[in-house]
Amino acid sequence: MEPQLPKSNPTEALSLTDEALFEALKKKDASALSILFNRYGRLVYGLALKILKNSQEAEDLTQEIFLALWRNASRYPDCRYFGRYLISMTRSRAIDKLRSRGRHLKLLEQWGQTMTLETLSPTPVERATLAERSQRIRAALTQLPDKQRQALEMAYDEGLTQVEIARRLDIPLGTVKTCTRQGLLKLKQILLDFGI
Repeated sequence: MEPQLPKSNPTEALSLTDEALFEALKKKDASALSILFNRYGRLVYGLALKILKNSQEAEDLTQEIFLALWRNASRYPDCRYFGRYLISMTRSRAIDKLRSRGRHLKLLEQWGQTMTLETLSPTPVERATLAERSQRIRAALTQLPDKQRQALEMAYDEGLTQVEIARRLDIPLGTVKTCTRQGLLKLKQILLDFGI
């Protein structure tokens, strides 16, 4: 028998077990996701905030977790320990974000060192090397989607904050953060392909 949330009595739906809600979620019942979010959203957000120490990233991660549940619920055969599952998933993804943050900082430091070197008075060979490297970085930037390229150029060429970029591009702050993160990842891969 397939799980069905009672449509006529929302109070009854709220009293369903996590297992019943998860089974309904597998059938793409949006009300099941809503109830699970109301039940566990604060737990996920709190854990994400504790690990990431950044409220915007914690909000983003909370949305990612529940979006992943919505998209991938059918992949999991059963979920008897739903709360534990969510905690494990949140912890794992938050740690991934911390690692990613560290890699981004390293890339930015390398890029910053390259840009700092350009301000010194280099030798002709160094100037040629830096010019070539700069051209490769600019060429790599052109391979990014427009929003990602714009976000990176505004941040690093114009020195704008992500809030300022969001205002100028008239897009949500979360979108700017996502574009920046994805742009840096793609830029890193392109630069690695160039051998930089």
